[in-house]
Amino acid sequence: MKTLHIRVGETMTITLERAEATMQAIERGESPPPYFGIGFDSLPQFFAVFTPRRWELVSRLRQAGPLTIAELARQVHRNYKNVHEDIVALMQWETVRRDENHRVFVPWDEIDLRFPLVRQAA
Repeated sequence: MKTLHIRVGETMTITLERAEATMQAIERGESPPPYFGIGFDSLPQFFAVFTPRRWELVSRLRQAGPLTIAELARQVHRNYKNVHEDIVALMQWETVRRDENHRVFVPWDEIDLRFPLVRQAA
């Protein structure tokens, strides 16, 4: 299963620990499971990229499979230019890719989104 891990508010320490564990496993000759992740410092930063309309495009592509941007725009009843801009943004964040026929698709079986809650001091 190919999973895209999205982390919001994860500390750099946790990210570096994950990378270190992977490098140590490789040095031991092990083959660690593939991990592809992207991170955001805050929820506002996350929501600036992953808007509700962009999530709708991700969902539609997972349901329909690879589509041209024009066909995707027709299916979601949106303007081609706006859908194109959203797809470009999603491609920059590796959430959507193009196939050899220039159709767009979601390469992930799962998107694991995590936002750790920070405990407030009493």
